[in-house]
Amino acid sequence: MAASKRLTADALAEALVERTGHVFVDRQRLQRALTHASARSIHAGVDYERFEFLGDRVLGLIVADMLLATFPDAAEGELSLRLNALVNAEALSDIAEEIGLPELVRAGSDVRNLEGRKRTNLRADALESLIAVLYLDGGLETARAFIHRYWQPRSQAIGAARRDAKTELQEWAHQAAAGAVPAYRIDGREGPDHDPLFTVSVKVGSFAPAIGSGRSKREAEQAAAATLLLREGVWSAA
Repeated sequence: MAASKRLTADALAEALVERTGHVFVDRQRLQRALTHASARSIHAGVDYERFEFLGDRVLGLIVADMLLATFPDAAEGELSLRLNALVNAEALSDIAEEIGLPELVRAGSDVRNLEGRKRTNLRADALESLIAVLYLDGGLETARAFIHRYWQPRSQAIGAARRDAKTELQEWAHQAAAGAVPAYRIDGREGPDHDPLFTVSVKVGSFAPAIGSGRSKREAEQAAAATLLLREGVWSAA
């Protein structure tokens, strides 16, 4: 995340009008939502995390509703896979980058210089905070208009949804490794309780283990399973 500009609340709101399609009323709230705890005093770092919490729920609801309308014949399993592909940290980070959000987030220098998964999570969190403010400032329809603008094209671009990675790996392991069962192991956990990062490895028979990470144990296991499936050519990178 590049060094953020110290924008006033009004300048920040103006910078986001075209990107969100919304004219913000409570501009101080918007500024709080896009100020990471690392850039605030030790007594004033709670808003950012609360906005993330709300934005995550608003996003999930609206994307789920959008998918029901877009894919009326899809089964629950397929809808779940499509939902996960649209609301995971990587998808949110890409959209945050697309709208230039990282440059508008106030954060301490140690946070701005993060790389890899931690930077992806930070950008995803910032976008969830923005969605929360859109909902609080303009209501559900304002949040819906923003989400449809950026998520609807992605929902159409996703091809036939892949099966759950852990399920796919279990079935492949049964065939490729003479009935072996994937063995998952938690290799690490870091970060605060409200935003942990788990690292998990998975081993199948004599195949080399694969590693994945995620905000929950399940997400990390799914990532590790997907890594092994891609490495062994069961899944393609497309």
